[in-house]
Amino acid sequence: MTAQTKLTERWGQVLSNTYGTPPVAIVSGKGATVTDEDGKDYIDMLAGIAVNSLGYAHPAIVEAVSAQVATVGHVSNLFASEPVVEAAGKLLDKVGDSEARVFFSNSGAEANEAAFKLARLTGRRRILAAHHGFHGRTMGSLAMTGQPSKRKAFEPFPGGVEFYTYGDIDYLTALVEQDPEDTAAIILEPIQGETGVIPAPEGFLTAVRELCTKHGILMVVDEVQTGVGRTGDFFAFQHEGILPDVITMAKGLGAGMPIGATIARGQAADLFTPGSHGTTFGGNPVSCAAASTVLELVDVPFLAEVTRKGEWLRQEIGKSPAVQSVRGRGLMLGVVLNKSVAKEVVAAGLQHGLILNAPSSEVVRLTPPLVITDEELTQAVERLHKVLEEVA
Repeated sequence: MTAQTKLTERWGQVLSNTYGTPPVAIVSGKGATVTDEDGKDYIDMLAGIAVNSLGYAHPAIVEAVSAQVATVGHVSNLFASEPVVEAAGKLLDKVGDSEARVFFSNSGAEANEAAFKLARLTGRRRILAAHHGFHGRTMGSLAMTGQPSKRKAFEPFPGGVEFYTYGDIDYLTALVEQDPEDTAAIILEPIQGETGVIPAPEGFLTAVRELCTKHGILMVVDEVQTGVGRTGDFFAFQHEGILPDVITMAKGLGAGMPIGATIARGQAADLFTPGSHGTTFGGNPVSCAAASTVLELVDVPFLAEVTRKGEWLRQEIGKSPAVQSVRGRGLMLGVVLNKSVAKEVVAAGLQHGLILNAPSSEVVRLTPPLVITDEELTQAVERLHKVLEEVA
């Protein structure tokens, strides 16, 4: 029995069976490469599901987190701390609205729960969410998740949520107009990640923005997976030049540290008042120190590199005869296969030292660290082509 087998076996003995037993035990990483318990290296094209935006052991993150935890690790929101204020200020700079307000939490699901509560505080009842969308697994965020397989066992949910066809502005408009004065919010992802990396049609976000403005509805954009430069823009909604009323974030914001953020603009910025919402760990100084570092590093030249790498990756992967198309933007790509063998591709990838993900049977999702090098990308493509030759 190898060291890795012992560890994965022990996993099944002590942890809840929510994920099954992982096939690999990772013990270290550097850049976009990780090493397992047996010493085997893998190029990580998943980044902890789009979380490790700056890869593994990034020196700036190590320094920021180490310095902060050695100073003060937690104070709760009954006291102020500099990293929290600094991170919030930098987020407002990225949004371009100094009048907006930030609520920090610990995850994307919590960020979307906060958005749900903001919608409730408008006094309106209806929240419109997209079929096949994903916003989290807590009860409020799951209520807005349009995936029946994830919802069925946990019904009933908080009421008022109705679903529309993603990308169909005519359907959404008709749904709103059934009762616009009682419609609190429309929530959407610029690119649906968990369904198979499906971008919204060009112009859809702009049309939703106009619809929300017309009827005084909160436009809530879930940037949990697409944000922090993942698509080549800092926020994916910037691709269409619009500004939502509420933005939710997590994943890449902390570069591996747990953090979520809900940013509210305009009238939504004043909806939370003392006692209306809260969190013990949200706004943790250590996580905020990491986030502040990420926000400093993900600048315009950094974003240009994400775009460049993403375009190269798209072109190179698209050369495989096993690939039908490649969709998405930046370093958030969905490789659509000609056959429904994506899960087999993921398994074979591990044998070739490549970490992949299959959100559906015919799509391989690629969300590597944004700092992945050209050399790592080249090696990853070579390995993926070999896997596709074998499996697809």
